[in-house]
Amino acid sequence: MNYFLTGGTGFIGRFLVEKLLARGGKVHVLVREESLDKFESLRKRWGEGADRVNAVVGDLNRPGLGLDARARKALTGKVDHFFHLAAVYDMASDADAQQQANVEGTRHALEAAEALKVGCFHHVSSIAAAGLFKGTFREDMFDDATNLDHPYLKSKHDSEAVVRNECQVPFRIYRPGMVIGHSCTGEMDKVDGPYYFFKLIQKVRHALPQWVPTIGVEGGRLNIVPVDYVVDALDFLAHKEGEDGQCFHLVDPDPYKVGEILNIFCEAGHAPRMAMRVDSRMFGFVPPFIRQSLKGLPPVKRLTSAVLDDLGIPDSVLSFINYPTRFDNREAERALKGSGIEVPRLTDYAPVIWDYWERHLDPDLFRDRSLRGAVEGKVCVVTGATSGIGLSTAEKLADAGAILVIGARKPERLKEVTEALRERGAEVHAYQCDFADMEACDRFVTDVLTNHGGVDVLVNNAGRSIRRSLSHSFDRFHDFERTMQLNYFGAVRLIMGFAPEMLKRKRGHVVNISSIGVLTNAPRFSAYVASKSALDAFSRCAAAEWSDRNVTFTTINMPLVKTPMIAPTKIYDSVPTLTPDEAADMVAEAIIHRPKRIATRLGVFAQVTHAVAPKLGEIVMNTGYRMFPDSPSATGRKGEQAKVTSEQVAFAALMRGIHW
Repeated sequence: MNYFLTGGTGFIGRFLVEKLLARGGKVHVLVREESLDKFESLRKRWGEGADRVNAVVGDLNRPGLGLDARARKALTGKVDHFFHLAAVYDMASDADAQQQANVEGTRHALEAAEALKVGCFHHVSSIAAAGLFKGTFREDMFDDATNLDHPYLKSKHDSEAVVRNECQVPFRIYRPGMVIGHSCTGEMDKVDGPYYFFKLIQKVRHALPQWVPTIGVEGGRLNIVPVDYVVDALDFLAHKEGEDGQCFHLVDPDPYKVGEILNIFCEAGHAPRMAMRVDSRMFGFVPPFIRQSLKGLPPVKRLTSAVLDDLGIPDSVLSFINYPTRFDNREAERALKGSGIEVPRLTDYAPVIWDYWERHLDPDLFRDRSLRGAVEGKVCVVTGATSGIGLSTAEKLADAGAILVIGARKPERLKEVTEALRERGAEVHAYQCDFADMEACDRFVTDVLTNHGGVDVLVNNAGRSIRRSLSHSFDRFHDFERTMQLNYFGAVRLIMGFAPEMLKRKRGHVVNISSIGVLTNAPRFSAYVASKSALDAFSRCAAAEWSDRNVTFTTINMPLVKTPMIAPTKIYDSVPTLTPDEAADMVAEAIIHRPKRIATRLGVFAQVTHAVAPKLGEIVMNTGYRMFPDSPSATGRKGEQAKVTSEQVAFAALMRGIHW
């Protein structure tokens, strides 16, 4: 037998070609000229029989599929079965594209089938042709379809109507359920249907242990079938005698509810299961106009859009959560009886579906999560870049191909660092600046904008730390002034200087090097912590104003880092600290992922403790304060610092990264 396929290079089509080749005939596949390379790459998949697959150049969007006279002459009267699979299956596609491909494309396929005088026209429709029919939809039902407002549903219904009303040759119609990957290999070609929720499941898995019960949603029954079942059924039914004019539902006769499906894939992905599922229909008592009004509120729309974008879920998918239709498939079961072709249970093959998605289709696999991908060719400003965290950060940005702008107080050291960075092959621009001087900050901003046009990433790293108890600071108000001058006013001056251009270009990212002390309320660091807390508060306010203009902020509550800043406090030589390179890795993470905050688990725990049990947090911090003494320089006494005790080392190890 000879076959002709539209959509033969598509997901269902490529499997069907394999089945048809096994029958020994020739297979002709409609291929657009620009897709011939894709067709040739599939020959390897089809193996030894690939020489019996012929590419027929044409176009679904042209009358008669655009077949030339030579192709029509060669195929007329020689095609036993014409399979029309080509269609747009994308729920998010626009209405015009779906109308053109699904409805007009079907009409063009019929024109070609009639011109070629084929034996039988096989139209692969979809359960979407039923619309959102409430109840059981039988195979002999068509005009009863309701709620066809969605463009995809309407186009699939209208395309089937074209076959029913206009086809002049024998035809058979097949309505597959929601087609997902192969039940043995998991192979799938795109994210669609239940796959849209896989990213949500993955995020929950990363956030919670598998044994933690969660709350989820319940909804209607989604009819999911694997591609191998659909192809096996198509192949068998197409060749069975006496079935012309029939319509077959290729569906699961016992489909799962939405919540059950999510739990099945939660188990397959080793994520927590939803112990309690809330049926959204329970909110049906709320009048529709109130629900629509709430959905239309700008904050609700933005929040919903942000969450869906993060998870990669199209808005239209949510309207199918309460899918109301069940499908009677008795005709298909009758015709398939004795063939051994049955729908496998989702619980049996969900693990291979999940595994294939995570290895091949997870959107994160195709995103450049490297520092180079985030900063190459972009202007990145690092203050305090000649030592410690700033220097390590500058080195990482230089190696990643950033256009690096560095600023520091000491011109000699700035020159040394610039030369060293250029030896690494970096494009470096150095500016001498005391960031505690507001006029110097303004000159720095002006020079950078004049020379580079704008800033993509600003790392506010330059800072001053003072370790001194309040009881030794009563006559040292200048400590608070100079700390605030650099850590807060200097950083804000730069942000306010670079922000207008960022807002104009609608892109920019500010990374503020804050301190774990902001979360722990570290004693002896009142001046330092207050200045960093002020910068944190300013950044939160600015982020709230500029969130919709793609200017973002990340605060890094940095734990104790072994830098020249802490060198005068000799006790830190004996307690756990991060290296500058490890700290720079945190800055790189901030630039790549742009989170709101980066903090250690201990820092977050301390913040939670101060929120829910403030007295407990206060006692812990006071205990550490009494355990560790002030340095001689802080007390005004001369002499060597006291030796570190084993008790102090043990306490510092337990409170790793916290300033004492």
